[in-house]
Amino acid sequence: MKRFFRSLVLTLVMIGWGTSVIWSQESEVAVYPTFEEMAPLFNASNDTTYVVNFWATWCKPCVKELPYFEKAVQAYKGHPVKIILVSLDFPKQIDSRLIPFIREHGLQAEVVVLTDPDANSWIPQIADEWSGAIPATLVQYQGKRVFHEGDFESLEDLQEFIARCNK
Repeated sequence: MKRFFRSLVLTLVMIGWGTSVIWSQESEVAVYPTFEEMAPLFNASNDTTYVVNFWATWCKPCVKELPYFEKAVQAYKGHPVKIILVSLDFPKQIDSRLIPFIREHGLQAEVVVLTDPDANSWIPQIADEWSGAIPATLVQYQGKRVFHEGDFESLEDLQEFIARCNK
């Protein structure tokens, strides 16, 4: 029932925005076919700190650091911090690999999928210094951005990085 209401609300939101975001067969994640449709996530100017991690299930360092992001979801509960995990998994593996991974690991952070194949056009929009390697994390707060390419070694490392954007 929870999935139904989530899908219904998000469908109504998407219709209102006029976007072509699609849902996986399992309706667990929003799939963005182009970066332009996801771009509003990177241009928010409210009082929320956005922590956006680019990862994939096939990336060992990405999977290794996911527990830190999950602990951060709990650590920042009740604070204006939103953690978004942007999966770069292959489109054909969303339902067969990504969704089972999300369920198996009980991910609580918001997971979205970006399937835009033209990485050379959208990577510089995230950070000029990003080589395209994952994991990579962007923290944004009121127009200020900090970027980190590579994995975090602990929850404390991640929290210190998040705090850099709020200074």
